[in-house]
Amino acid sequence: MNGLIGKKVGMTSIFDKNGRNIACTVIEAGPCVVTQVKTEETDGYDALQLGFGEAKAKNTPKPLQGHFKQAGTGPKKKVVEFRDFNAVEKALGDIVKVEEIFAEGDIVHAVGNSKGKGFQGVVKRHGFSGVGMQTHGQHNRGRAPGSIGASSYPSKVFKGMRMGGRDGGGRTKVKNLRVVKVLPERNLILVKGAVPGHTGSIVILEKKPTI
Repeated sequence: MNGLIGKKVGMTSIFDKNGRNIACTVIEAGPCVVTQVKTEETDGYDALQLGFGEAKAKNTPKPLQGHFKQAGTGPKKKVVEFRDFNAVEKALGDIVKVEEIFAEGDIVHAVGNSKGKGFQGVVKRHGFSGVGMQTHGQHNRGRAPGSIGASSYPSKVFKGMRMGGRDGGGRTKVKNLRVVKVLPERNLILVKGAVPGHTGSIVILEKKPTI
């Protein structure tokens, strides 16, 4: 699957040909460096490993420094492998730019870490509706989880029970986002809709293959 690594810049809106206002997420996609080429003969499958973002050498382990040196580039913040990368023939150390992969109208999947929301109750975390109307002496039970299990048997709470806890801050994939605009001179891509993560976070864009 073809794709690129990018950084979430923020959100904006543009007008389409029909005058409709479209909310878009701006992503700085690439340029990415090919840090490793995997083939069927050597690794058992075809893939390209891409690196994005400059990192300090003092924060990069020595084995990784040697890995990046083989590609003729400096340390990178993020390295992602894309299997069956078939857009263009690329060699070690080549640069992959946004206009080579994406075009207006393409459908992409965005992968990133969602914003952490801290400790949340069952209403916000799982969409519970509470225990119902506040009648018959109920007090402050509108957002309570209700019963969480039986009594003497099994005398425990089963794992995976939907209860309050830390929400967000996990790997999230948003599918089928349409590319609205590509600005190759600034390495920017605009996709319709929201993308997981805060401003400045790393986002992986995967191009949906056409059937």
